Amino acid sequence: MKHFISLHDITVDEFNSLLSLAAKLKAEQKAGKPHRILEGKTLAMIFTKSSTRTRISFEVGMYQLGGQALFLSANDIQLGRGETIYDTAKVMSRFVDGIMIRTFAHQDVLDLAKYGSIPVINGLTDLLHPCQALADLMTVYEHKGTLKGLKLSYIGDGNNVAHSLLYACAKAGMDISVASPKGYECDPEIVANAKEDASLTGSQILMTNDPVEAITNADVVYTDTWASMGQESEKAERVKIFKDYQIDSELFSKSKPDSIFMHCLPAYRGFEMTADVIDGERSVVFDEAENRLHAQKAVLATLMG
Repeated sequence: MKHFISLHDITVDEFNSLLSLAAKLKAEQKAGKPHRILEGKTLAMIFTKSSTRTRISFEVGMYQLGGQALFLSANDIQLGRGETIYDTAKVMSRFVDGIMIRTFAHQDVLDLAKYGSIPVINGLTDLLHPCQALADLMTVYEHKGTLKGLKLSYIGDGNNVAHSLLYACAKAGMDISVASPKGYECDPEIVANAKEDASLTGSQILMTNDPVEAITNADVVYTDTWASMGQESEKAERVKIFKDYQIDSELFSKSKPDSIFMHCLPAYRGFEMTADVIDGERSVVFDEAENRLHAQKAVLATLMG
């Protein structure tokens, strides 16, 4: 594993190893046991999309691993002023030991990995969000004690989070059902890739426009904001289109009685879900948010250690 760009790119064994290492590092951190695996190493963090969880978790993660993180916004580097990704990748490879980038165009991440000589981590693109999905399945395992054979239901926009959950569930042998309005479904190429992965693990994938069909008998219920960063101008229109996809107590009741509720945050109560669901006793959204730290530390230690 040279980079962490897409969960489709890594093997089932590599995926499982990351989850195991994340659990080990979390246990050590909770016990106050240092794990300075990346002593003397530096991670460059490029942000062309703003962030709360991604920035804090990577910065704290590098500190806990004994390394340092450099925050670089588009205004801080020449990439935002027209320097080529080729030149940026070549130069940064001489200075730092790894790059994490959170950006819009997925091709930018691919190009950094292609032209640089150091590990590149996808902190989020418009296409994929692999760090989130890794933390999500870590959280499911903590609460359910297993992954294989469980059913995760994702209700909402067929976006980067949905794409990475398709890959993650396929690698883990989890069943996944995705319900999105017509015209807002997942990328067909992503679905095809996920089904290819699923054929190796026995995972079942269902794509539908019916939220009730998707959520029935689910062990895990997941949603995301209806208007992602960069789609603010579409919000009013999306609210109309997605109104039947809101996870309220009635829709949530179609899942298993012991199902858990997940959301990658930021969440907008009264839109993609009601307050009683996200603030209820079956919500694990803050465990999920915390696990971004531990899952990403596993990625950092594996790639840069």
